[in-house]
Amino acid sequence: MTERPDEGTIRLEPGTASVSAPGGVAHAPHRPSSPGSGLRGTLFRLNERAVVIGYRFASWLMGVVPLGISLPIAAGAMRLGYLLWPAKRRVILANASHILGRPVDDPAVRRLTGRIYQTYGRYLVELMRLPSLPDGAPAAMMDSQGERGVDAFAELWGRLRAEGRGIVALSVHIGSIEALIAAFAARGFPTYGLADDSSYPELYALLQAQRRRWGVEVFAWKNMRRVFSVLREPALLGLLVDWGYRADGVPVRLFDSWTTLPAGPAVLAARTNAVIVPIVCRRQADGRFTGEWLDPIEVGGPSPDQIALATQAIADAIEAMVRPAPEQWYTFKPIWPATPGEAVALAARAAAARTADVGAAVVERGSA
Repeated sequence: MTERPDEGTIRLEPGTASVSAPGGVAHAPHRPSSPGSGLRGTLFRLNERAVVIGYRFASWLMGVVPLGISLPIAAGAMRLGYLLWPAKRRVILANASHILGRPVDDPAVRRLTGRIYQTYGRYLVELMRLPSLPDGAPAAMMDSQGERGVDAFAELWGRLRAEGRGIVALSVHIGSIEALIAAFAARGFPTYGLADDSSYPELYALLQAQRRRWGVEVFAWKNMRRVFSVLREPALLGLLVDWGYRADGVPVRLFDSWTTLPAGPAVLAARTNAVIVPIVCRRQADGRFTGEWLDPIEVGGPSPDQIALATQAIADAIEAMVRPAPEQWYTFKPIWPATPGEAVALAARAAAARTADVGAAVVERGSA
């Protein structure tokens, strides 16, 4: 029998390597902390209200305006954003540079960056149109055939469910996450997701209500009791792992460069006997989507060396997700460290960890 951990012993933070004891301060690193009270809090809430009203209006507008009109407008708006938001432009250029292995000022890098902005503009239009579409529309956008398609997932799911094992389904911001999770739920797979509710909670609630229409429950990442109960059903628990570089993450090689990924997914899988299954959704030429699941990742245990091995396997899976269509990866966070010195430090950390693991293994064999 697999030992089940106490739900209060870990916290899984999206985009971090953090797994902390109760009582520690936890917040999503890609979001601001609580605005508090006073003038700052008032301004934050007014801004949130304006965002929600703006989103509702845009969603209504996208539902009545034909795609032939809304998509070119969105492409133009994203192009304007590319020109007027230099800080964000530098982030996307740096990410594209790593993906292609070329300098930031290379024309191919700039072309890829422009295509990423266009992809994101189309995704926003499609997301805002969903409330005006029938409940089954997102799932119908997904082609499920193929050797690693959604339909072929049934055999893997049946085997793991018979073993009483849940699935930590990892993905990144590619294609349409909404179409992907809706397609799994429509085929009878119990599907859940983790999300950050620390910023714009009213908008969060609006999107969660929309996803419940498709049979998908998405809950706050801080709710660890719910995380454990979902994996014990067992069920699919979806996580996005491209929330940005964190210096305290697990060092990995991604597109031949050092960066970090959060340890949380591997730790969660190790402590619940779950299996990590990378899943990606890509847009096809006809505008529909195709889903693909990659080789499952087994975590050998909660020890640092096993967590490192599993996290590197996750990095390899991300590269396999992105490489066929890099223009579809619309993450707007820096995925790699900003300076060569940080990359060198990560390589040194990884080397030191490997040396410590070897030393520990030698000691263990000598005492056996």
